[in-house]
Amino acid sequence: MTDQPKSFFLTPELHSYLIAHSTPTDEIADWLVSETATQAADFIGMQISPEQGSFMTLITAALGVRNAVEVGTFTGYSSLCIARGLAPGGRLLCCDVSEEWTTIARQAWSRAGVDDRIDLVIAPARETLRALPRDETVDLAFIDADKGSYSEYYEEILLRMRPNAVLFVDNTLWSGAVLDPADSGADTLAIKSFNKKLATDDRVDVVLLTIGDGLTMVRKR
Repeated sequence: MTDQPKSFFLTPELHSYLIAHSTPTDEIADWLVSETATQAADFIGMQISPEQGSFMTLITAALGVRNAVEVGTFTGYSSLCIARGLAPGGRLLCCDVSEEWTTIARQAWSRAGVDDRIDLVIAPARETLRALPRDETVDLAFIDADKGSYSEYYEEILLRMRPNAVLFVDNTLWSGAVLDPADSGADTLAIKSFNKKLATDDRVDVVLLTIGDGLTMVRKR
């Protein structure tokens, strides 16, 4: 497996130990990591870590998810992991704006035999989400896209989540920048604001997990 440590608070040695003592990835996931490193080297940091993918597959399977939504697909690692955990007949809607990167995703989905479970819409995610019925049918969702729009994506998805459904949000520790008062970057400020919003939102229960670059897990009450 191509090692891709993303947890900024773990040493490389501890991260390797973590990977070695978890369910191993397979050749398709390894191919996707390698292909992303080759074809999208300047953007490799956008790909989730292997342990995060394994965690998301586990939760998806444990919840018996049949209806999932992803905002921000990139080259498809997270969608591959979610799709693999879906219950029989389950569907995953992927929202992205890049034909280039999602071409790699399509190849991975096809290799894994999960392409028939995934609906990819190339359009601004806010448009795709707003066009969905407002029925509470979403079992699981994942947000990993432009940070300034996190709150908007969250609101649109939350409306459509059933009670006890789970939402994951990526990069919520932002390499520790959330603790830096001198960091006034737009993305940092957006994530700080979003984290504060979730922590005080009485519609949900929230835990910010130290997986990857920070993975927030939300349960709709």
